[in-house]
Amino acid sequence: MPSAHVDRFASEHLPPAEQQPEFIFELPELQFPSQLNCATELLDGAIDRGWGDRACIHAAGLRWTYADLLDRANRVAEVLVGELGLVPGNRVLLRAPNNPMLAACWFGVVKAGGIAVATMPMLRARELKTIIDKAEVTHALCDAALAAELAAAAADRPGLAHTLLFNDPGPAGLEAAMARQSGCFSNVDTAADDTCILAFTSGTTGVPKATMHFHRDVMAICACWPRHVLRPRADDVFIGSPPLAFTFGLGGLLLFPMTVGAASVLLEKAAPPQLLDAIARYGATVLVTAPTSYRTMAAQGEALRSGTLRRCVSAGEVLPASTRALWRQATGIELIDGIGATELLHIFISADESQARPGATGLPVPGYRACVVDDTMQPLPAGQIGRLAVKGPTGCRYLADERQRQYVQQGWNLTGDAYWVDADGYFHYHSRTDDMIVSAGYNIAAPEVEDALLLHPAVAECAVIGVADAERGQIVKAFVVLRPGFDAGPEQVQALQEFTKQSIAPYKYPRAVEFVASLPRTETGKLQRFKLHASG
Repeated sequence: MPSAHVDRFASEHLPPAEQQPEFIFELPELQFPSQLNCATELLDGAIDRGWGDRACIHAAGLRWTYADLLDRANRVAEVLVGELGLVPGNRVLLRAPNNPMLAACWFGVVKAGGIAVATMPMLRARELKTIIDKAEVTHALCDAALAAELAAAAADRPGLAHTLLFNDPGPAGLEAAMARQSGCFSNVDTAADDTCILAFTSGTTGVPKATMHFHRDVMAICACWPRHVLRPRADDVFIGSPPLAFTFGLGGLLLFPMTVGAASVLLEKAAPPQLLDAIARYGATVLVTAPTSYRTMAAQGEALRSGTLRRCVSAGEVLPASTRALWRQATGIELIDGIGATELLHIFISADESQARPGATGLPVPGYRACVVDDTMQPLPAGQIGRLAVKGPTGCRYLADERQRQYVQQGWNLTGDAYWVDADGYFHYHSRTDDMIVSAGYNIAAPEVEDALLLHPAVAECAVIGVADAERGQIVKAFVVLRPGFDAGPEQVQALQEFTKQSIAPYKYPRAVEFVASLPRTETGKLQRFKLHASG
């Protein structure tokens, strides 16, 4: 397909064809044209379908229609191209909490043929530097409230030549530049297989991986899980907690509502108290969040039962059967569970309310295939635990990363999850097959936390694992060997926790710290992490 990218960075860093998964496009709705811009389909197409006056985004004191979002996205694209010199294929870092301007910037980048590199709002300069370097970011659009860490990250990054701040009333802000534009923009006629997203995911080694997704991938996830499992309606109002930088949030809180002309509520803070308040205030009908939030909000079940909610989606971490039962008892609503991966962009195994089974994630989403395999990639019979393997219209393409060979084998995506299948074909989660810690929906790489702790002058050695937690699924636990002269105690625990929060994203800090005299190692010096798991 003829690429529209002038900057060929993405195509030059794709995995070799033989290392990519097999892609399947069996459903009629997955037959995409060779030229495709997902912003054209989702946003400009909404206007063509007569949805211009419908509510698209709600936020504090604000209501944008589809026409409003189109106007702002067009102006962002005009600024990027006309004032900042963006050419198709350039990478644009996006940094903001969930708010309307972040949505406008995402669409503006994609309209202009750029590649959106959305980042979690809690990331620190150290983490942002890694993303800027790996993606060779050329432009950045950042919420003024989060500018400090980006400025620190960009200080010695000459390749990042253009940064504009939004939600900034000053004359140098993005809004001032947008006001100089016409509001009319001709979208770049990108190829369906031009990259439009670089989504970063933590690796088990602590080195982040960038997953590369095409315009057709964005449209594929819109055609599969929401259409066949969630089945949204035009009068729905979506709300939830996952950041738009997390592909679970991008789909569930922005892309999927737009496929049917529905609206979304974007909350900059979406802990359970804020969610409960906003559900009532905006009349939300579809809730998207993690099991941890559902457990907390179940205490308000009586109010929710008499409210507007009709669909509740759980993903981002494993849904315990007890949480499913608690939510159903409290609200009368059966949770829609699902497992997805940044590598595959969104949910690929799920079940709607009528097919839900306690303890089971569900069935392969139409458009996807899944199986459980052994270490030689041979399918296992029902009841046996093995590695989850998936293929469909989306799949793993790591940006210039040797770990592609491990994730994709024989055309299948190996998600790093251990599963088993029952006699009816339902998939049941068992555990992670690597050292990734999944806490309250966030993926946390143990080595990254270890690296941060080792920067503290009191720490001689440390090792980090995930331990089971009733509320968060897992929490981060650190085993720490102190240097001479430092005392173990509650004050030291707090000092290490606060230090870690300042070095890496706060959600990664060790919620439990155990001081030990030494770490278990083999005779050759390798850490025996399994012994730490055994000791808890």
